Amino acid sequence: MTKPDATKRFLPTSPFKAPVAPPPKEFQVGNRVTHDVYGLGRVTGVEEGVAVIVDFGSLQKRIMSPYTKLTNL
Repeated sequence: MTKPDATKRFLPTSPFKAPVAPPPKEFQVGNRVTHDVYGLGRVTGVEEGVAVIVDFGSLQKRIMSPYTKLTNL
């Protein structure tokens, strides 16, 4: 039985690039946003690094971080 390697070490001489984490998305109250499921909306509240509250017209949703389906317009 082998143990899975949880974290891989990247050597500087490796021909492969180390994965780069994308910068965290930041939202401010009043920003227009689009969501893959809910559509267009406006940010009405921000909980730093935790969630944003978005008004989509007919409903309000609390979108949790990392905001994969939410895009700033």
